[in-house]
Amino acid sequence: METQRKSSGDDDGGERGLLHTWKGYSCSVTPERLLLPGPILQVALGTRHGVLLVEGGQVYSFGEMPWKQSQAPEPAKPTLESALSGQRVVAVAAGSFHSGAVTEDGGVHMWGDNGSGQCGLSGLSAVPNPTPVALLDSGAAASPPQTAPVLELACGEQHTLALSAQREVWAWGSGGQLGLGVHAFPVWKPQKVEHLAGRHVLQVACGASHSLALVRCLSPQDVHRPLVDKCRQCNQLLFTMTDKEDHVIISDGHYCPLGAGPAEGGHGPEALAPSTQALKTSPSEPVLSFHAAASSNAPAPTGGAEPTQDSENEASDGALPASDSDPSAQSRCGGVSGVKGSPYPDEQAVKDYLKRLSESAQADQTAKATLLTSEGRLTTSTATLNSLVASCASAVGERVASTYEALSLKKMMSFYLPSGAARADGPVAGLAGIAGDNGAERVRQEDSTQAKKSSSTGDIREEEAEGLRRRLSLPGLLSQVSPRLLRKAGRPRMRAVALTPLGGVVPGTQEVFPSLQTEVWSWGHGEHGQLGHGDGLARLQPLCIKSLNNKEVVRVAAGAHHSLALTAQSQVFSWGSNSSGQLGHTESPSTVPRLAKLSEGIRVWDISAGDRHTLLLADGDCFLPIIYYSGQQVKEGVDESHAKGPGEQEEGTEEEERVGGYTQQPVLLPFCMDLGYVSNVVAGGQRCVALSDRNVMGFIASLHELASAERKFYCKLCTIKTQIIRPLLELESLSSALSPAAIGLLQTLAGRFSLLCHLTGQHAASLTAHLRRVRDVKSLLILDHAGIFLDSYHEYCSTVGNFQVMGGFQTLTKPSLDFFGKSPELLKRLSECSEENPSMADLLVALFFLPTRHPHEYGRLLLKLATCFEVCSDEYQMLQDSCSKFEALALELKRKRKDAEYTFHFWKSFPGKMTDSLRKPHRRLICESSNKALTLQNAGRFSVNWFIVFNDALVHAQFSTHHVFPLATLWVEPIPEENTGLYGLKVITPEETFNLLASSAMEKAKWLRSINQAVEQALSGAGQDTASVGSGSGQKLEPPISRTASYTFYKDGRLKDATYEGRWLAGKPNGRGVLKWPDGRIYTGTFKNGLEDGFGEFVAPNKTLNKADHYQGHWKDGKMHGVGTYRYASGEVYDGFFQDSMRHGHGVLRSGKLNTSSPSVFIGQWLQDKKTGYGVFDDITKGEKYMGMWQDHLRQGTGVVVTQFGLYYEGAFKDNKMMGTGILLSEDDTTYEGEFSDDWTLNGKGVLTMANGDYLEGSFNGEWGSGLKVAGSYFKPHLFLDTDKDKTRAVKLGRLCVRAEDKWKAVFEECWRQLGCEEPGRGENGTAWENIAVALTTSRRHIQDSPETLSQSHSRTLESLEVIPQHVGLITMERYHTIRLYLIKACDTPLHPLGRLLETLVAVYRMTYVGVGANRRLLPQAVNEIKSYLNRIFQIVRFLFPDLPEEGGLIPEPTTNVQDKKDPGSDDAPPESPKPGRVVSSSALLLPVLLPRLYPPLFTLYALEKEREDDVYWECVLRLNKQPDLALLAFLGVQQKFWPVSIPVPMPALGEKQQVLSSTKDVCFASAVETLQQISTTFTPSDKLQLIQLTFEEITQEVQALLKQDFLWSMDDLFPVFLYVVLRARIRNLGSEVSLIEDLMDPCVQHGEHGIMFTTLKACYYQIQHEKIT
Repeated sequence: METQRKSSGDDDGGERGLLHTWKGYSCSVTPERLLLPGPILQVALGTRHGVLLVEGGQVYSFGEMPWKQSQAPEPAKPTLESALSGQRVVAVAAGSFHSGAVTEDGGVHMWGDNGSGQCGLSGLSAVPNPTPVALLDSGAAASPPQTAPVLELACGEQHTLALSAQREVWAWGSGGQLGLGVHAFPVWKPQKVEHLAGRHVLQVACGASHSLALVRCLSPQDVHRPLVDKCRQCNQLLFTMTDKEDHVIISDGHYCPLGAGPAEGGHGPEALAPSTQALKTSPSEPVLSFHAAASSNAPAPTGGAEPTQDSENEASDGALPASDSDPSAQSRCGGVSGVKGSPYPDEQAVKDYLKRLSESAQADQTAKATLLTSEGRLTTSTATLNSLVASCASAVGERVASTYEALSLKKMMSFYLPSGAARADGPVAGLAGIAGDNGAERVRQEDSTQAKKSSSTGDIREEEAEGLRRRLSLPGLLSQVSPRLLRKAGRPRMRAVALTPLGGVVPGTQEVFPSLQTEVWSWGHGEHGQLGHGDGLARLQPLCIKSLNNKEVVRVAAGAHHSLALTAQSQVFSWGSNSSGQLGHTESPSTVPRLAKLSEGIRVWDISAGDRHTLLLADGDCFLPIIYYSGQQVKEGVDESHAKGPGEQEEGTEEEERVGGYTQQPVLLPFCMDLGYVSNVVAGGQRCVALSDRNVMGFIASLHELASAERKFYCKLCTIKTQIIRPLLELESLSSALSPAAIGLLQTLAGRFSLLCHLTGQHAASLTAHLRRVRDVKSLLILDHAGIFLDSYHEYCSTVGNFQVMGGFQTLTKPSLDFFGKSPELLKRLSECSEENPSMADLLVALFFLPTRHPHEYGRLLLKLATCFEVCSDEYQMLQDSCSKFEALALELKRKRKDAEYTFHFWKSFPGKMTDSLRKPHRRLICESSNKALTLQNAGRFSVNWFIVFNDALVHAQFSTHHVFPLATLWVEPIPEENTGLYGLKVITPEETFNLLASSAMEKAKWLRSINQAVEQALSGAGQDTASVGSGSGQKLEPPISRTASYTFYKDGRLKDATYEGRWLAGKPNGRGVLKWPDGRIYTGTFKNGLEDGFGEFVAPNKTLNKADHYQGHWKDGKMHGVGTYRYASGEVYDGFFQDSMRHGHGVLRSGKLNTSSPSVFIGQWLQDKKTGYGVFDDITKGEKYMGMWQDHLRQGTGVVVTQFGLYYEGAFKDNKMMGTGILLSEDDTTYEGEFSDDWTLNGKGVLTMANGDYLEGSFNGEWGSGLKVAGSYFKPHLFLDTDKDKTRAVKLGRLCVRAEDKWKAVFEECWRQLGCEEPGRGENGTAWENIAVALTTSRRHIQDSPETLSQSHSRTLESLEVIPQHVGLITMERYHTIRLYLIKACDTPLHPLGRLLETLVAVYRMTYVGVGANRRLLPQAVNEIKSYLNRIFQIVRFLFPDLPEEGGLIPEPTTNVQDKKDPGSDDAPPESPKPGRVVSSSALLLPVLLPRLYPPLFTLYALEKEREDDVYWECVLRLNKQPDLALLAFLGVQQKFWPVSIPVPMPALGEKQQVLSSTKDVCFASAVETLQQISTTFTPSDKLQLIQLTFEEITQEVQALLKQDFLWSMDDLFPVFLYVVLRARIRNLGSEVSLIEDLMDPCVQHGEHGIMFTTLKACYYQIQHEKIT
């Protein structure tokens, strides 16, 4: 505390860690001060020496130290252990004659007597100076051993224990107290105590020859640690599983021959093997061999070492007759082997046992602490059975989890329980009653549930189970079941309340707060009973002391031959040797833990034990600590003579005791008040030491006061829990007095109380530990984790209020009177009630609200602490903040209590019928209009209207009916008064709006504020547990008009009984939300003004198909409107536009079972749910594709059909049939032109033309392909060279199909509509741009909400699109390029209307011309369709950029600076020539965007059309390419001057050339050939023409290099050279490429340079086809 001010008077050695030492307890004793250079942090005492740890980490020793060579008899003052200088020591320990220290980094140093190896160093009998000892953890076999860092040490007479940072125990030295199960001593090297592996050890302590460990009960987290399932000594399985007919026996009865120690011989009481240790108790007790570890899943790899209690029917000396010859005895008494012999006793034995159990005389108290005896009452509800298994089961880990199901429990239980013994009594059946006298001596029965944190279902159900288990042991069922299953098992409906926290107070407090669910394990010598197992036997391996299991032990201490345990409730248990009264009670000696006798109200918080005495540090009436001494009186002069040296054995005990007297029970040391604020007491040998602090600025006193107050509060809560709450819950009359709902509330209340109690206990333990070591402010849990306290108190207060509101305390009156009698002194005392004659209900209310007064105490004490600091310091700030939090909490809890009382009194006066339906536990009254302060406008004269505002609803009550309006969906606004003189409020709810009239302006303001405030709180979620009656504490009065809430509609109409959850605006759903109808329909999406509007998903179950229809898309005014996808339950999927919930506009319908290979697909225009307009229908099952007009789902008008067999029909359709004039072509070019009457059925006049040109003319009848009837003439035209006739016969296709302009009109109309135009070209340019911006931003927002994330490039495209190019004004080349780039980007994302249009067009184009549609006869239509797309898109582009010239218009070049802005298309033009302007054309602007996407289907059609020509051409190319270069050049007639003589070598030495020989191939004009080959990788005609131009330039360059001069080509010279290049380029589908360029070439290019070059290429193609090889 840097900021503390020191007063000038303090000059004697500081304020902290002052050490006082004395011996004995006589009045004449005065403690001496030991002065040291700094505050003392820790003291450890041996038999005749001590070790001190001073702030800064130095260690001092004092007393007799024979191991120091140069030692004077006894140095007068402490000497520094210089060997440790440079190390920062954090903990010290002293055994009888040796010492240890732990450094900051976890290293261990030992020194002193090493005769038994207790210093961990081999070969030395004594170690003079601190020497390091390493704990080597060789856990993983392969890796080098790691050093385990250590937290604390404990030293005994001949052994040392260390607690590692991993919370494992290590031991070295000699004797069974090591717990290692070895026989060769000494053990020099520290070894891990495997028996405690996998457990979380909190503290270790050593007596002279025994050891204690405080272990945290296993929590669910710990269970995941791998547990030991093989014995480390003999490598046998610790657990065995045996299959019986319908169940599995899991036995942990492993008996380790190595670990058995001297007990293997099997004679005498000492000779019991560790797995069958007996527990001696009074002979009247029934035998109970229970095997469950008491914490429900303590993994007990204990080698079966569980205690069994033996009784009169066993061997009289108490040893169990467990010889191999008597398997039944074995299995009954702990089961050395659970597998030999049946582990089940017969049914009769169980009956006898139960009978004995209920009749047996009351056993002595300790047994009661261990056994929960009750009236033998058992229950067999599933929950109990499950928790029975749960509590019988310790976790072996996942291995055994699977056998849980196999333990068919029901059968087993009915097998064990005689039918009469089982009966379930109502909801609180089987809450085991706590039997035993209520005398002062009685062991304070702490709830047996408190240890169950580990199973995480710890609650009273387990207490029942535990009582059951202890009464009814299942000897063979050592079911070690996995904790996960335990958690499942414990979950069946909550039958009784959790009186234990479920896995900690709040998740996460587990690690921060000290654990109260602890076990004490002991091992070593037991001749004085110091192990606490109820006998005097030695234990070679750690064993859990069952009777301390639910006692919340927080600290253990060991004297030479006795042991102490301190609980969270400030009680001390002691056991072991009592030769000098050191146990603090008269029983002598005690083999089981008993309570030390201290007068009422003394709360012990630190303990220590010496050779024959015990020191206790306690709170008395005030918070100044007091010290109690229990044990031997030490007479000066006598004390040293009898203390034994390291080698001597203990003798002369008796005389020694007679020399000095000893205490009968603990005595208060008279001088302790003079020592000030003592923080620790230490005992050792015969000495006592106390460490105290000076109270600077009141700081230490405040810390002590805080801790003391918390301990007192915890003890109080525990008393209430055990003496009031638990007995009440166990009352038989409870189920009749309270309704099931009230019992549920009471149980919740008890559970909350228990959680609060537990939190307080943890906090008290933490404050105590804090006092003993740290004593600063920053580490106080109440500061860092204030939230946990605040939440616990809030929740507790709410549950008390809930119970009170429901009249719970009134109904409890009768059961309480039965239990506590007419004069409930106990209740009065505990509830601190000050009234004269309070009623039972008032007492109970006061009692349950008692804890809510504690936060005020926190606030007071924190403020007191804060005043010890400078105002500017951090500590002051922290304390001040926390203080104000708790003060605010105290006020809040007070208000909650007031609200609960107000509400309770309201219900008392409210007419009964409605009470039942309106009275809810969490509902609190805010205000009501019984005084006619508020009336309904225009109400009838005799109607009664009563308005009640609760914290969650406004209730409008009439004579016999009432209506509840939830506050979350209630809007209230004042009606302006405007001379009407009426004070009105308008109340809006989702389905009703009504006006209320207040009696005065003040009333109106009051109601408006109350309702608004209630609404605000209901919305903020506080409504469940808070309600302020118009406190007006500066909150904003207006709740938001837009809010999120849930509501169920009740009025008839579309929404009847539907539930809406989402955003609201003034009484209407508005924004995102979910609407669910009771019939299973669900809409999820956006709303506007109460109707579905925007993007949403809709699911409607289809009862007949037992599947759901699913729509995902846009809505408007409650109807599907816009683009969406509808998946029908039948498997059909419609993807497209809707209007008024009907398919309308462009859409795709895929039908068929599997959408992946859907048997039919329709894509086209819909009108009011019908196919109408142009559409393409692909019937995959028939293998036909129809492209044409539809009406009302029928093919009607002109259309084209192609089939997979190559048939092609174009013509008229009527009523879904081919009817009227049409043309039919088959694959081999046979053609029929004429009348049709049905699909593929000819009927009427027509002409049939054969492939060779012959034709039939006449009337036809019949189906194509199955024999035609013909009446007509047959012509063979080419016999007569009548050319005119010939011409007329060639059939012109495309006349009878839909014109390209009429296709896909709906797609373009939709695009225009998106731009805000009703008809193409009619609309505002500005509106269009606004719509584009809106479309982009909403789509982006929608995409951000959706889980799929955009690719980075897509996001960048969207960002760049947000910049709108300047779209009005003179078009220059620069603007033209901007527009071009904008269009490329816009077409790149479907979120832009143009991009969407393009995406749809690509989809429809592919749908049309892929698959069956890849028919060569469709090529002209495909080309025309692309041209029509270009024109129609160009129209939209010109609408967006109105100044763009129309098709074929010119953009003038800028006149200035001609050199800089060269047209990229004319690199070879000399710079001086004047530039012509750029011609604007749709193809130049849009083909680069469109064609690459449509290229595959289009090029396929070209390839099919040109197939024959291309084959001829290709054959020729392959033939001619076999020739070497020069031969080919000669053959093609290239002039010799153009033949390359030499060519550059690929890797030349400088300027080296290679001769072209007659044999060289593929080297001449190689670069030109390469350029031309790229033509197949480009898409648009302009790109292809560009490549042809480059090829020419390459040829020219090469020739110029050859001729060394400029040179102009003539066509005659050029053509053969180019022909050579084309041949060598080997382009596969050159014919298709040529046709494509020809069809789609920009018209303005045809007569220019490009046009000529293209003509040359075309000529080459035809030349190659007709080339004859001579």
